[in-house]
Amino acid sequence: MNRELPKVYDPKEVEAKVYQMWEENGCFRGHRDPEKKPFTIVMPPPNVTGQLHMGHAMDYTVQDILIRFKRMQGYAALWVPGTDHAGIATQIKVEEELRKNEGLSRHDLGREAFLERVWDWKHKYGSRIVEQQKKLGASCDWERSRFTMDDGLSKAVRHVFVSLYEKDLIFKGSRIVNWCPNCVTALSDAEVEYKDKPGHLWHIKYPIKGEPGRFCIVATTRPETMLGDTGVAVNPQDGRYQDLVGKTCVLPLMDREIPIVADAYVDLEFGTGCVKMTPAHDPNDFEVGLRHNLASIRVLDDHGAVNENGGKYQGMDRYEARKAVVADLEALGLLEKVEDHQHNVGTCYRCGTDVEPIISAQWFVKMEPLAREALRVVNEGETKFVPDRFAKIYTNWMENVHDWCISRQLWWGHQIPVWYCSSCGKMTVSETDPTQCAHCGSHTIEQDPDVLDTWFSSALWPFSTLGWPDGNSEDFKYFYPTDVLVTAYDIIFFWVARMIFSGCAHTGKPPFHTVFIHGLIRDGKGRKMSKSLGNGIDPLEIANKYGADALRFNLVTGNSPGNDMRFYTERCEAMRNFANKIWNASRFLMMNLTIGKCELPEKLELEDKWILTQLNRTIAEVTENMEKYELGVAAQKIYDFIWDSYCDWYIELTKARLNGEDEDSKLRAQQVLCWVLTETLKLLHPFMPFITEEIWQALPHEGDYLILSQWPEAREELNFPVDARSMEMLMEAIRAIRTRRAEMNVPPSKKARLFIVTAKEGIFEANRRFLQALAGAEAVVVSPTMPANLEKTVSVVTPDAHIYIPLAELVDLEKEKARIEKELEKAKANLASLEKKLSNESFVSKAPEQVIAGVRDSRDKAESLIHKLMDSLKSFKD
Repeated sequence: MNRELPKVYDPKEVEAKVYQMWEENGCFRGHRDPEKKPFTIVMPPPNVTGQLHMGHAMDYTVQDILIRFKRMQGYAALWVPGTDHAGIATQIKVEEELRKNEGLSRHDLGREAFLERVWDWKHKYGSRIVEQQKKLGASCDWERSRFTMDDGLSKAVRHVFVSLYEKDLIFKGSRIVNWCPNCVTALSDAEVEYKDKPGHLWHIKYPIKGEPGRFCIVATTRPETMLGDTGVAVNPQDGRYQDLVGKTCVLPLMDREIPIVADAYVDLEFGTGCVKMTPAHDPNDFEVGLRHNLASIRVLDDHGAVNENGGKYQGMDRYEARKAVVADLEALGLLEKVEDHQHNVGTCYRCGTDVEPIISAQWFVKMEPLAREALRVVNEGETKFVPDRFAKIYTNWMENVHDWCISRQLWWGHQIPVWYCSSCGKMTVSETDPTQCAHCGSHTIEQDPDVLDTWFSSALWPFSTLGWPDGNSEDFKYFYPTDVLVTAYDIIFFWVARMIFSGCAHTGKPPFHTVFIHGLIRDGKGRKMSKSLGNGIDPLEIANKYGADALRFNLVTGNSPGNDMRFYTERCEAMRNFANKIWNASRFLMMNLTIGKCELPEKLELEDKWILTQLNRTIAEVTENMEKYELGVAAQKIYDFIWDSYCDWYIELTKARLNGEDEDSKLRAQQVLCWVLTETLKLLHPFMPFITEEIWQALPHEGDYLILSQWPEAREELNFPVDARSMEMLMEAIRAIRTRRAEMNVPPSKKARLFIVTAKEGIFEANRRFLQALAGAEAVVVSPTMPANLEKTVSVVTPDAHIYIPLAELVDLEKEKARIEKELEKAKANLASLEKKLSNESFVSKAPEQVIAGVRDSRDKAESLIHKLMDSLKSFKD
């Protein structure tokens, strides 16, 4: 017995119940099956203590659509979920809580106790985002959920570090690093966001030693760093300064002699041609310093304040010191000039603080050898980007990549597996915790206090989550390489590039064959959603109000790969209406359903052949779109088929049969209605999983769950192009008649005769019932020639027929003519008023542009209405 659907669709009730059913019955599990081809997606792991935002909702919706599609196609589908420990973000959050609630810093607690607090925080909030993902319908294999700091992944991290170290691809060295004084840690190049900011260019006079009155004039945007200058460089080809090379100048304020060196790095055309060298605070100066053996004097500490090398400025914040240095230079007459200057300033991607280039001893990965293979696999198409334009961004970054700074001055994360011996001074690098020095056997060893960059562990995610480096991992052997990586374009450098080179280096294979890039979600005005703008939209609030299916369908329709999309809440309302349309259509069918099995009849009517042909085409096109990752196009085609073809046409076309006396015809109509709806629910399921499963469960079906049913396939025997074209002829006629009646304000209850002149007499004769039911026809006369004695008719034309309707049967001619004349008069008066307003110079010069545009738009609409009314009036006179 078929289950009855409630009158109103309640997403809250249905979604919780359906998700529980799927989860309890193992519908999401990825099973290794030698008879099936695997299809694997690894979820980009969200921050463990994060909360779901609209970007996540987009990410998970796209992944869930793909995994449900492939699962239904018969693949051994696995979607691996998990969370990221998110080093800086999580540590900052816990530190803030400590400071706010207890007035303590992490140093007050000590490393061990602080890390216990972070783990407590993780256990308290770590499941929050997982529960939110479930509310969206994410069909992950939750039993395989991973965390970047769980035992297996931590083992993989250490294995990779030691392996790279032994290959001389990881090294410790003093380099200029991007330093965030607020987060108090080094950042990789990818973690620096550049912003165009207004600043100044200070031109400073450095006196030449032994030549009173002669100066080198240097220009800088960071005058406070001059306290650490150890040289001035000029170009060897610059004739202005050739006599100065080898001499020294006096560093103002510090009264230190510094050499003048010649180096091709200096641009002859820029500024004065003299460049101050601060090797401890500028990456280019650092390289010049190495070439000329210049000292590196660091003058800023980890918090961005002047240190003991800064003389009387010690203890000042960098910006405070800047003002003091400039004031003192001016007082000494050594400030030549100050210019306004727009320049790109590096900022911390996490907190927005201006980054300070600082010399520091850090751990690095040598990128150039690793980048070669990672470039090859993309250039040769082993890994493809969708859309392919993003491959250029990837290759450009890879071709110009710098060594990757992987150490972070944090406590939360994977502590670097290096131990320093206080007896012999050597390092022990090990996958397991050593108890003694590998070189001298001393027990006085201490682990490096720094942790690895969060992205170091994330880079291993596609294979570490599947059991690597365990050589016996069956999951790794079966499910790796994965298939598709779904992500937004803003982390191509952070994550995608690092996963590709890591996969190639450690497994010998790229980690996925396709990188599917989606755009960012913006608000209705096209702005990026952010806390500062207060324009963020909580996806769970939207899901609670409109249903998760409506949110998912809104996110994917009208969206094309790689392009940003604007999120309009009102579109969720439209998608909820779509869900209600499907629900009501299904309820209508079930109220008329007496069959116990959903299968096609042998004998099909014209309208049956038409809907089956439409469905066949939709299945073929949607499947092709899905394979090409054109999810928005696929969703729109399903929407159009359900709303237009199935609900608005086919159901209406079958109503006479369902209510008729012919029992055989009635049963056949039920069978086709049921079969088409079932196949359509399968097409829609990846996009709107909850409502489709709930309806499918209520219909006659084979199998236990829609989520595990077979994806529809186009079948040639269900393609009826000739019959479908015949049906479309009738539909074109019905549409044309309906449009004409609407233009003339004829109420639906008013019936009129139709005279159809056509060469396709047989089709129109045999199916006059449709014209009577759907085109308001009292009677239908079909002939190849124009009937005699027809006076005052309205005509409509389609490609296959000329249709005449006696005017008097539609309207009271005199009353209708009077109504149109009155409406025309009113429209002309409105147009005159609008044109008067637009010809008023005072209004046009003072009113806001959007107000003027609105008036122009109203004028255009008024003109259009007048034309339509005049055409109607003319048809009466004719």
